Amino acid sequence: MAFGSTKERRRLITPELQERLYPYLGGIARDNKMKALAIGGVEDHVHMLLSVPSTLSIAKAIQLIKGNSSKWIHETFPEKRLLEWQEGYGAFSIGISAVEETLAYIKNQKQHHRSRSFKDELIAFLDKHGIEYEAWMLD
Repeated sequence: MAFGSTKERRRLITPELQERLYPYLGGIARDNKMKALAIGGVEDHVHMLLSVPSTLSIAKAIQLIKGNSSKWIHETFPEKRLLEWQEGYGAFSIGISAVEETLAYIKNQKQHHRSRSFKDELIAFLDKHGIEYEAWMLD
């Protein structure tokens, strides 16, 4: 699973943009021999469940997705020129036994974020999986 936030967590990914952005992200994945099993999110971040071939590093996969989608957004939606992706990203491997749970998690992002911010979600995820982090990495 990979996720990325908008720069400064700007809430710029409107429902109208989501309708076009998520299929476009899937197309970027497909064009680069990845499989996008799920894509979802809210106004300030996107989650993707990707199957990435062994010939492609995770860093390169995210670079392709972020770079190509950013270019497309700016060309297609000039009014979204302030929409940029954050510099970093989160990526975690999951086992086959966690696929269904992860699919449901991504599908239910809107409901999930009615009561929890992206930062709170990230901290809970990191804590749940015993992943160490520095507070400055979450801003």
